[in-house]
Amino acid sequence: MSRIEAEAARMGVLVEDLLMLARLDQQRTRELRRIDLLEIAADTIRDAHARVPGRKVLLGGLSDDEETFEPATVLGDDHGLRQVATNLVANALNHTPAGTRVTVRVGHQLAGPPDGAAACSGPITVREGLPVAVLEIEDDGPGVPPEHAPRIFERLYRADQSRNRARGGGSGLGLAIVAAIVHGHGGWIELHETPGGGATFRVLLPAIGDTV
Repeated sequence: MSRIEAEAARMGVLVEDLLMLARLDQQRTRELRRIDLLEIAADTIRDAHARVPGRKVLLGGLSDDEETFEPATVLGDDHGLRQVATNLVANALNHTPAGTRVTVRVGHQLAGPPDGAAACSGPITVREGLPVAVLEIEDDGPGVPPEHAPRIFERLYRADQSRNRARGGGSGLGLAIVAAIVHGHGGWIELHETPGGGATFRVLLPAIGDTV
């Protein structure tokens, strides 16, 4: 009975995620406003600490030598971008051992040429040299093996054997939902290997300034 109940719950999550992807595919008009990714990152970390008190989830700048945090502002849908951050942090926590550190990084930079070493979902929509806001979720866990990385954003693709899952299986749609939301904001998402081992998911979105 417990297995049946668990499977029913998993199927419920799968149906909800499929419905969300269907809505995203329809590209319904969203209410867009100025969003600070730094605020979303801080709220997501607080929520993670409340859900999983024993896990180490930190806030940082794009480089470890940054001692202050600067806003990274985009024009976007608040609910959708919060879901991006929540899904990526949950993905890191669910697929890494208990002692793994997860760092959420926020900042801005100029768009550069495509990084051939990254697994990328979506076309790079910002011309090189223009400002982009960056949201990174980095872990120092086992990482994603190279054979799985190119397909990691595909719908229903699961590479559970490559990352030590701390909890039950997901729907296989979490990263696809993230990619769909990011694409709908004119951005793209990349998967990099964390230096020293681990996985780093990097979301890049068109940045706006105070004059917009």
